[in-house]
Parts: sequence; structure tokens; C-alpha cells
Amino acid sequence: MSMWQKWMMPGLVAGFCMIAPSAQAQDSASGPAGDDQASAPKAADATNVAASPETVDPEEKAAAFNRELLSVEEQVNALKERVFRSKATLQLLSEIVAQGSGAGSRATITHVNNLGRSYKIESLSYYLDGQARFSRSSVEGGLDDLDEVKVFDGPISAGTHSLSIAMQLRGSGGLFSYVDDIGFNVQSNATFDVKDGDDCTVRVEAEERGGLTKSFTERPNINFDVRCTRSTEDAGEQ
Repeated sequence: MSMWQKWMMPGLVAGFCMIAPSAQAQDSASGPAGDDQASAPKAADATNVAASPETVDPEEKAAAFNRELLSVEEQVNALKERVFRSKATLQLLSEIVAQGSGAGSRATITHVNNLGRSYKIESLSYYLDGQARFSRSSVEGGLDDLDEVKVFDGPISAGTHSLSIAMQLRGSGGLFSYVDDIGFNVQSNATFDVKDGDDCTVRVEAEERGGLTKSFTERPNINFDVRCTRSTEDAGEQ
């Protein structure tokens, strides 16, 4: 080896050692930067997905509300049916108790129509202790032909009872045709006492009161006639 080669060899080795670390530094610097640039679109996409609001179909939302409303309506109807059945059961039990209590009591309620030709009865209703016992309507005035009609006949419990009547009347003027357009309601109520073993007869008379000072709608009047006697079986035992 010549003197020149011996002198150049250490220089080449030193130069090579200096170039290699610089290249490695450049590679290491470019690697993370490249990864950041590659991952940047993915991060942007994730941000866009998170920021986009969830779309809700208005028709589907309305359909869900209608289903919920229908469910509530069905529950309300079921409750009404249960209340109606409970009332019917209580009424049946009260009648059974009345039949089996002591010697037993009975009541007969009769409606008597003495209003005359000036009035037409369009509807007639009777309530005993708040329970409907008789109800009939006739816009043609067919109820006027019923001079007497039995509205209740059966067992009744001992104690105080309330009786209510409601009538819808219309004028029948004959020569005075203007009263045909007059329609009005008449209501009245009364209470009566029943003892154990009584047989009570209640006559309710709808009558027309006289008097020039009373108007056409003030003339109808309801009169209650209550009579109670001891039953035949109870009287025989005494």
C-alpha cells in the first residue's frame, strides 16, 4: 500500500461514519411525520361522524306516539268496564241481602199520568237510591197513553230510600199552536222509610196545577204518596 492510500483510508472511514448517523436521523424524523399525515384523514372522518346528528323519521315518531296513545285509551276503557261491573255486582248483592234480611221488605212504585192533553211526555226516568230503575223515551208522545205504569216491583232493604223522577215535556196547544215549540224538564225527588217486613206502595202522580198566576211551564207538579204496611206473613206471626 502506497503512502497516499494509507493517508486517504482513515479519512474515508471517518466520512462514512459521519454520513450514516445523519441518514438514520432523517429516516427516523420522516417516519413519525408520515404516520401523522396518514392518520390525519382518519381523525377528521371520526370528527365528522361524531358531529353529524342522528336523523329521526317524523312519520315513525308519530306512529310510535299513536301506538302509545291507543294503549292508554285501551287501559281507560278497561277501567271503565271494571267500574261498571263492580256497580252491577254491588246492586245485585244489595238485592240479595234485602231478600234474605229478616222477614224481607218489598216496594212497588207506580207512575200515574194526570197531566192532561196540554202536555206530551217525551221521556220518563226513575231513579231509586241513585240507580236507574225505569227509562223510556218517545218523541211522538206515546208515553201519554200510559195512564199508569209500574216502574219498580221487588225486594228492598230496610232503611231510608231516595226516589227521583225526571220528565221531559213538550206543549200540545191545540188551538194555541205556539206552545208546541215549548219544551222543558220537570224533576222531583222524595225520601221514604222502610222497616223490616214492610210492604210499601209508592204512587207518583204527575198532575197539572191550576191557577192563573202560574205559567205554562210551572203548572206540572209531582206528588208522592207512600204507604207501608206489615207483610201478611209477619202480621200472621204476631
